[in-house]
Amino acid sequence: MTDESSTPGVRTRRLLPTATARQTWAALRVEFARLPGLSAAAGTLLVAAAATGLVAPWVLGRLVDDVIAGSDTPRMVAWAGVIAGAAVLAGVLTAIGAALTARLGETVLARLRERVLDRALHLPSATLERAGTGDLVARAGDDVAVVTNVIATSGPAFLGALLSIVLTAAGLFALDWRLGLAGLAAAPAYAVALYWYLRRSVPYYARERVATGERAQAMAGALRGAATVRAYRMEDAHVGRIADRSATARDLSLEIFGLHTRFGLRINRSEFVGLAAVLLAGFLLVRDDLATVGAATTAALYFHRLFNPIGLLLLQSDSVLQAGASLARLVGVTALPDTAGPDGSGPARAQRPGTAGPGALEPAALEVVVDRHCYDDGPVVLRDVALRLAPGERVALVGASGAGKSTLAGVAAGIIAPTRGSVRLRGVPLTDLDEHRVRREIALISQEVHVFAGTLGDDLRLADPDATDAEITAALELVGVADWLRTLPEGLDTCVGEGGRHVTAAQAQQLALARLVLADPAVAVLDEATAEAGSAGARDLDRAATAATEGRTTLIVAHRLSQAATADRVVVLEHGRVVEHGTHEQLLAAGGGYSRLWRSWSAPDPVLPRGREGAEAAVHR
Repeated sequence: MTDESSTPGVRTRRLLPTATARQTWAALRVEFARLPGLSAAAGTLLVAAAATGLVAPWVLGRLVDDVIAGSDTPRMVAWAGVIAGAAVLAGVLTAIGAALTARLGETVLARLRERVLDRALHLPSATLERAGTGDLVARAGDDVAVVTNVIATSGPAFLGALLSIVLTAAGLFALDWRLGLAGLAAAPAYAVALYWYLRRSVPYYARERVATGERAQAMAGALRGAATVRAYRMEDAHVGRIADRSATARDLSLEIFGLHTRFGLRINRSEFVGLAAVLLAGFLLVRDDLATVGAATTAALYFHRLFNPIGLLLLQSDSVLQAGASLARLVGVTALPDTAGPDGSGPARAQRPGTAGPGALEPAALEVVVDRHCYDDGPVVLRDVALRLAPGERVALVGASGAGKSTLAGVAAGIIAPTRGSVRLRGVPLTDLDEHRVRREIALISQEVHVFAGTLGDDLRLADPDATDAEITAALELVGVADWLRTLPEGLDTCVGEGGRHVTAAQAQQLALARLVLADPAVAVLDEATAEAGSAGARDLDRAATAATEGRTTLIVAHRLSQAATADRVVVLEHGRVVEHGTHEQLLAAGGGYSRLWRSWSAPDPVLPRGREGAEAAVHR
């Protein structure tokens, strides 16, 4: 299995792995072996349909011999009936075989898609951070669509064409081994043409799928940060980046089409060589009374019959090769290590709110040491950072945009692996813990939260599948949305998210905090998790965050300095370094950068609004 690298001209990114051809075929064999009856039935019908197609040329050859021999009309009519019956039977077998083959393929793909989704949901956070969401979205979307299209449309026809070629070649040898050898004269020409094409096209298809992933990554990043893009008037830059990725994918497609066209010319030459050889061999055999005219006719018709299957292979080779590249990318995801919980379903159940059972997670000490961290080959983002959170301590991170606060939060949560450094939970490095254990003990809530489509109860049970309605209601009351809950027409059974009840940005953040309460991690990391509230709702959302993290070891990326004022300790970052740390009162008394920020934030200003915009402006001053 290999890690895909980016296409030339595209920023290097460590993409998710792609399976080798051997791994891909092994995965398919396992899936087909799980459906032995359907696999056998589909294969049998396709072989029978291809074999039935050989009847008409053979009967025509016999007709030629009978005409030469002066046979009577009833015999001719009988042969015509055989041709008609064979055509009908071939059509029926082909239709049923194609339907079963499509069903088999769709079933295998559905199971493969489930495995991809399962692995994607349990991917280590650091792995997903390095690969980017675009690569995963392209695999779960574009690659699945490519494979599905081939299975539903061209796949059965492609398999039928392959069987027709094999059986037709066998029919030539059954007529006369010399006619079979004459037909094989075209094999070297076909092989050279196919080798020429595959050697050049397969790498292009792999690069094309990578380019598609990079394009999806660029689009996802621009859409996810649309508000920021508009605020900083970066639309042209992002559109240009998307256009550059799209141009790369387009150029690769055009180059593949050129190869495809030249491949068609080589196939035509191969057909000419083979048919000429069969006709010449038939003429010589008939002249020497070694074969009948009917046999020579059947041989020529058999070889001519190869034109359509080979043409179909030619037309569908692009789709099949693309599907192969996409399938390898899907199998690459399924082969990733399983990081699900002990029962295979995900993280183990945490303590319920208000309980103190044997499974309760006590607040834990968290130590973060980052000697140096940078993204790929970019500039250093964090340097010489040493941060220790005592059990149950609330620490606020403060600094201007670009100071490295979110990066440090991601490192502390185990989402980002530092270039040089370590993170320890209760003295144990996070790298020594499996992913589900890390996610159970450390929860990250960012500014960008999602309300999943479905009932409100199901949305919250993502944090604890066994939570009762009473426990969910208690969690919602704790974060201050009990009044909103009572306005819902069906309570916890009310549909929210896409197509359901509208949820404001502040309410979405409160729901995320309620999930935090239900999950009950030992450590909570809030990366501007209350930033969506305007000045009117800021106090409510801050209270919700305080209640949800009560008693937990908590690291807060403070969007408003009022959050820092209520923290046990404040850490000030500047250009990736810790420049100040202490309590709110200590830092005010020190008269340093934090003190200046606080005075700027708290002083009345007729120009700067309070709330989110005012806090940002104050931090940037």
